Amino acid sequence: MNDQTAVLGLIDIASNSRGWGFSRYILGKRPFQQIAGLQFCKVLGSGMNGGFSTTPSLTKQGFFCVFDSKHNADLFQKSSSIIKAYQDHAHEFFIASVQAYSSRGSWSGFAMSCSDTSSPSMGPIASLTRASIRPSKAIAFWKRAKPAEDAVAHASGKILTAGVGEAPYFRQATFTIWDNAQSLEQYAQQGAHLAAIKAAYGESYFSESMFTRFRVIEAQGVWQSKHVQIS
Repeated sequence: MNDQTAVLGLIDIASNSRGWGFSRYILGKRPFQQIAGLQFCKVLGSGMNGGFSTTPSLTKQGFFCVFDSKHNADLFQKSSSIIKAYQDHAHEFFIASVQAYSSRGSWSGFAMSCSDTSSPSMGPIASLTRASIRPSKAIAFWKRAKPAEDAVAHASGKILTAGVGEAPYFRQATFTIWDNAQSLEQYAQQGAHLAAIKAAYGESYFSESMFTRFRVIEAQGVWQSKHVQIS
């Protein structure tokens, strides 16, 4: 049985650990290379205030790791020295374990697997939208992005939102957690977000993209001063 499980971490580096935080970008994926069952990994930056911004944050960052099983994902969360190091150097730390039920596209050629493609009828879900933006489309994209970010900030049923990415301007991602699938659908199918998606597809903003929805297995921690606990 496929129980591929992803782990997403969000970290606001403590003020006295900024040198250590900057070193995470220099090291990149190297600290993760020997982790059991790891299929895919990205070390990520974040926009100012943890949002979807063209201005990079000096302290907010994250990682996205995909494991071949829930067992290996759990081992990583509970016993990895990487997690302990992030926690020791964090002002805020949030981590979520999720399993995809719907996904299209890829991230650096990697596509998520879905063992159960039925939409959850209840309970919290998460969404990851990431894209490599064509340089010729960057200005048009960012004009659309700000209204969509403002809309999600006030959306009903939103538990958490974070803007992350591999490179400013051109390689961006948004991670959100919602009370249920209905809350996400209500946001996604109207207003600024719907207009942005239609423009992105209609005008070929992206050279590569991945849109994935997840069941939230568990999530805990603090992000943007908000405490989250899901189990």
